[in-house]
Amino acid sequence: MSPPKKRDSRAVPPTKRKHWSRFRVGLIAIVVLIIPVYLAFTKDIPFTSGYRVTAVFESANNLRAGSPVRIAGVNVGRVKSVARYKDTNLSQVEMEISEDGLPIHEDATLKIRPRIFLEGNFFVDLRPGTPGSPDVPDGGTIGVTQTSTPVQLDQLLTALQSDSREDLQHVLEEYGAALNSKPTPEQDAELPESVRGLTGAQGLNNAAAPGARALRNATIVNDAIRGEKPGDLAKTIASVARLSRTLESREGQLQDLIVNFNLTASAFANQSGALSETIRLLGPTLATARSALRSVDAALPSTRAWAREILPGVRETAATVNASFPWIEQTRALLGPDELQGLMAELTPATKDLARLTNASIRLLPEIDDFSQCFAKVILPTGNVGLEDGALTNRRSDGSIVESYKEFWYGLVGLTSAGQGFDGNGAYLRATAAGGQWNVAPGISRYAAGGTVEKTLTGLATQRPLGTRPLYSARSPAIKTDVPCRSNPVPDLNGPQAGPGAAPRSIQVPTPPPVERRVETPTTPPARTAASDDTSARTASVGSELLSRLSPLANGGGR
Repeated sequence: MSPPKKRDSRAVPPTKRKHWSRFRVGLIAIVVLIIPVYLAFTKDIPFTSGYRVTAVFESANNLRAGSPVRIAGVNVGRVKSVARYKDTNLSQVEMEISEDGLPIHEDATLKIRPRIFLEGNFFVDLRPGTPGSPDVPDGGTIGVTQTSTPVQLDQLLTALQSDSREDLQHVLEEYGAALNSKPTPEQDAELPESVRGLTGAQGLNNAAAPGARALRNATIVNDAIRGEKPGDLAKTIASVARLSRTLESREGQLQDLIVNFNLTASAFANQSGALSETIRLLGPTLATARSALRSVDAALPSTRAWAREILPGVRETAATVNASFPWIEQTRALLGPDELQGLMAELTPATKDLARLTNASIRLLPEIDDFSQCFAKVILPTGNVGLEDGALTNRRSDGSIVESYKEFWYGLVGLTSAGQGFDGNGAYLRATAAGGQWNVAPGISRYAAGGTVEKTLTGLATQRPLGTRPLYSARSPAIKTDVPCRSNPVPDLNGPQAGPGAAPRSIQVPTPPPVERRVETPTTPPARTAASDDTSARTASVGSELLSRLSPLANGGGR
């Protein structure tokens, strides 16, 4: 028999153990069941709140707290509360959005839509807006202009009032009569031959005959719309949806686009003739464009190589621009009012005068050209001709004849030397008494003084003229103003008109004898003897010689 075990003093006596009551155990079980059920249905953790946004609608449409908020059919939040917006008839809906539905942009749109039959009630369809727009802050508000509500049946019935219903009935009756009645002969004359004499219904039935071909083409189009690979149509629909959302967010711009498109269409309608001609020329233009595109395609490799080569220069462009800033500053200062602008202001009057001078020179330059050609073709060649004057011909040391223009300058030099003073330091005027024993009549002078008057020119010479060189013309040469000088021939200075010519008509006038003492003369004059005639002749010749010596231009201008 084993010895009895020693009892632990710390053990609780069986009579004093703690037992749970049935109420306490049931209460704990209920709490444990309620918590997961609450979390499963509410999908929310108590005493926490996420991102919230408020939207203003025209009507809540039976929307209530707990209604889902969806983006593209996916739940991203729920409605927290529905209330009246301030003192208006609008509804204010507060929503809590999860992280999956963020961010919400300022151009976001919201619509209240009905759920499917089994779900019941309504939900909020949220479109978060374009990524480029600013985000709506937590607790922000989206205005009523970006929200919409569904059309209810009562609204539809309200729109169809009695007048509208009667009009609809009238339209249906008229449409039925049009389908069942045949056209009149006048109407048949305006219809195509294939539908003459048929009712509207029969015409529609006949129109269905070519529908097979049209449907075949529509089938081809539909097959093409499906795309080449699975999912192409879905991608197209998604792209169209994105395009539609973008257009909806740009409603004002879309309205402007439609208005401008209407104006453009009207302009095209007004220019239909020119548009038809443009479309007719579109084919040749496309052919030319195709050739041009081939040329561009051929030029692309060279362009690509050029682009690679120009990259280093492009990289240096920034440094070049920075280096050009000081030059630009200097250029700006140069172009300022104190520099070039002031210069331009001062040059403007001169420019106007220069323009007037240029306009006048347009008329002057042809005259200068005529003078230049006259000088080059007539005057200069004439001056290069040497004058042949027999023994008096002016020659060089080698025997060649000196040009006539040089003889002119020789004469000026001789005249200057003849005018010098006795010591060569100045010029003085020599004067001599005019006169001589030879009365010369060189020609006739014609002048107009109340009429044409002719007078004989006379003069006195110390010696009898031997002739003239060139020939003295009895009349002035004719001047033809209608013949340009440049077209005249070079005059023949050594021709027949060069002379020498005959001496002009001259008469010897005896020189008055010296003063003698008056003596008484007999009544009968003495007989004239040869000795007295010789004395008169010698006296006249002595006077003539004296006058010749006093003249500065006689015999070389002796002093």
